[in-house]
Amino acid sequence: MRKMVFGKKLSRGRKSREALIRSLITALIKSGKIVTTKAKAKAIQGQVDKLVTLVKKGTLASRRQAVAFLGNDRKTINFMVSKVVSQFGDRKSGFTRLIHLPNRVGDMAEMSRLEWTDEVTIAKFEKPTKVKKVKTEVIDKKKKSKEVKAKVVKKEKKAK
Repeated sequence: MRKMVFGKKLSRGRKSREALIRSLITALIKSGKIVTTKAKAKAIQGQVDKLVTLVKKGTLASRRQAVAFLGNDRKTINFMVSKVVSQFGDRKSGFTRLIHLPNRVGDMAEMSRLEWTDEVTIAKFEKPTKVKKVKTEVIDKKKKSKEVKAKVVKKEKKAK
């Protein structure tokens, strides 16, 4: 008997399955389309549509639910509100389309492309800027002064 079984298991435990679903949904939001296996695409298609209708409500509670669903990824939800949801307008459902592709060569898995039904103009997803950390070591004062002078000289050469 199949009691209390809901959704696809995708040969994973609960935590890894949730992580997979989150990563696939964020990839769809960021790039506009993803190529994955048919089972994974069908597993997330309904959840993506529910997420879009949740964000379209525009209330604070719905926005918080969407952020919690994607694991507190506020940048992705903000991007979705500004770019993706504004493109759909009066559409109430059917935000994604599933296109079947040829089977994968290595293991003959059925492949599919999941994309938005309406053309969503996605420029570039803004990645957070990385700050480079410079290692500082405490050495003799003489060596330290030499290192500082060398850095200043290099900067002057670049200016010329």
